[in-house]
Amino acid sequence: MSDSVAEKIAAAGLVLPEPMQLPPGLKLPFSFCKLSGTRLLLSGHLPLNDDGSIWGVSGKVGDTVSIEQGYVAARQATLAMLGTIKRELGSLDRVSGWLKVFGMVNTATGFNQTAPVINGCSDLLIELFGPERGSHTRSAVGFAEIPFNCPVEIEAELEVIE
Repeated sequence: MSDSVAEKIAAAGLVLPEPMQLPPGLKLPFSFCKLSGTRLLLSGHLPLNDDGSIWGVSGKVGDTVSIEQGYVAARQATLAMLGTIKRELGSLDRVSGWLKVFGMVNTATGFNQTAPVINGCSDLLIELFGPERGSHTRSAVGFAEIPFNCPVEIEAELEVIE
């Protein structure tokens, strides 16, 4: 099967990160994705570097992290999700639709511009999957803390071709 989404990723000069490198001694007793029939549920993903290490920008959006950096962090977390999907399904073209994106932003007190940050995820999904498959419902909310002081964490639910 031709993976046209993977071709778009390559043409854009983007890379799907390796699986997340956990800090020494940390064990996570859950899966990063769960396939149930035609539904694929994704656990929260953090922004990662190509090698699976946690992305270098950390902190709270609206304080030490700008909205623009948060937007890039959301793109990096989305690429991490796409890497998980590709490893699980073998091809990103098996994704028939993005149903729900839940974006969590590590926010400074009083920061309320979470939507432009999580647009980094939404814009990338629509760019890669097109407006029909990439369009989704979404929440973009602020949190007091995100694991490892990352600027964002994103989870999603998708529909896939069996």
